[in-house]
Amino acid sequence: MVEIQVVYEGELHTSCRHGPSGAALSSDAPIDNQGRGQSFSPTDLVATGLASCMLTVMGILAQRHRWPIEGACARVEKHMVSEPVRRIGRLVVELSFPEGIPEQARGPLEQAARSCPVRQSLHPGIEVEMAFAWDV
Repeated sequence: MVEIQVVYEGELHTSCRHGPSGAALSSDAPIDNQGRGQSFSPTDLVATGLASCMLTVMGILAQRHRWPIEGACARVEKHMVSEPVRRIGRLVVELSFPEGIPEQARGPLEQAARSCPVRQSLHPGIEVEMAFAWDV
């Protein structure tokens, strides 16, 4: 169990603190939904969590096998829909990897990304597209 404290500061802005580490972040409603857009929106954090989770579980697998994935990165596009309700409709994740990752590592790394806990927690109505670029 992990506790996270979130305080509503007014004007559609929150401050968040991670209990175990004390790390902090803030959120703000996006400009297209009455906010200032001065920080991650709550749905931005979902998209960020997905990419971060994918890279983390791939990192766990890579450590186990000594595959050099340091420098791997992700780019995420979040697409909102408004019907029948405002929600995340599609997430597009592009994962890029540095040179030197063995060919036999690529399939298992891709599978790790596809099965990360955040991906498995998303509603099936959210379309997730993934692309992998090797030797970038």
